[in-house]
Amino acid sequence: MNSSIKINNVFVRFKIYENNNLSLKDFFSKNFLRKPSQQDRYFDAANDISLEINPGERIGIIGRNGAGKSTLLKLICGICPPSSGKVSVEGKIASLLELGAGFHPEFTGRENLYLNGAIIGFTEQQVKKIENEVIAFSELDSFIDVPVKYYSSGMYMRLAFSLATAIHPDILILDEVFAAGDICFVEKARLRMHEMINKANILIMVSHDMDLVRELANRVIWIESGRVHKSGDPKSVIDAFTKFMSNGNL
Repeated sequence: MNSSIKINNVFVRFKIYENNNLSLKDFFSKNFLRKPSQQDRYFDAANDISLEINPGERIGIIGRNGAGKSTLLKLICGICPPSSGKVSVEGKIASLLELGAGFHPEFTGRENLYLNGAIIGFTEQQVKKIENEVIAFSELDSFIDVPVKYYSSGMYMRLAFSLATAIHPDILILDEVFAAGDICFVEKARLRMHEMINKANILIMVSHDMDLVRELANRVIWIESGRVHKSGDPKSVIDAFTKFMSNGNL
């Protein structure tokens, strides 16, 4: 099956809650006795986004903090439903949106491999077939039977990345996953991603590391205020974004 992603006129709107520590009396007054003039406040995390991503594309998503980059990834993964519009995804997704997401801290690394495998739809036998490969690639042989609550952030990343890429997904989604990695493992992970890309899978990554985006992406999407501000070849988009940031738009 050819993997593809189509996003059509998608909006994601969140209600802004100004005070999460209201007393019961304050909550009642705010929500039931407020005056008609009082209005709820909302934030548009995705604002009329339309995109099409096809097999073989390596997409780098850049933008300022809070621009909507991670929201876009969550839309693709089905974690965050759109308020309006449509998201259509064809293909098996492996995502690393948050280090250790889905890991149970009291479980060992090995136990978490099976837990995460089940979460993404793999049977116990399927995980067993790739278990040794995952452990070897992660270089966590000495720690694989230690509860992951004792793992460093780099160890989390190594285990999660090794599992996500061992299942040979059609679509690999990464959100700042290399921020916690040691230099040697990051280089090995880059080589593995190049291998996956050569098999015409889709790679979508969010990163503030422009050098990494230049290296891995063949198209860059700049998200600004929940919108696609610019999309195109890495050099032109990154140069435009870098100039934008250098002009004091922090």
